[in-house]
Amino acid sequence: MVVLSKEGLLNILEGNRSLTLRVVEAFPEEDLFHYTPVGKLRPFAEMVKEIMNIEIGYMRGIALGVWEYPDSFAGISTKEELVSACEAVRDDTRKLWEEMTEERLGVVEKDPFFGPSQSHFDRLQYALENEIHHRGQGYIYLRALGIEPPEFFVR
Repeated sequence: MVVLSKEGLLNILEGNRSLTLRVVEAFPEEDLFHYTPVGKLRPFAEMVKEIMNIEIGYMRGIALGVWEYPDSFAGISTKEELVSACEAVRDDTRKLWEEMTEERLGVVEKDPFFGPSQSHFDRLQYALENEIHHRGQGYIYLRALGIEPPEFFVR
């Protein structure tokens, strides 16, 4: 029994990315790259860069068998560059998505980045949960800055 199809998963990923981009857009540019409510936390832009690095690493690994985790976005310093990079990463994901089968998503392998063995589907679920977690931090940052975050239910 298939609970979630490959296309169903992509639709969930797309809706979440749309919401994450709306959170990025809600930030004033300076705060996006520099604000943290306490010292040990990262600015939201750094979290978004992590989200993109994980997506690139997993998608290329799953679709092409190329497992690399480079920091591809370290030089991004404007909101426009960050949004453009997010859109480019998702465009790449859409192209790679066409190369994958549902059977490929079920393959279980050791995670080359974070350790445990899991299916590729589970790997993408982790990436989604990571994005949701960091987006939640972005909501808190926006509220701390006195900015109303985007409505959660609008995808």
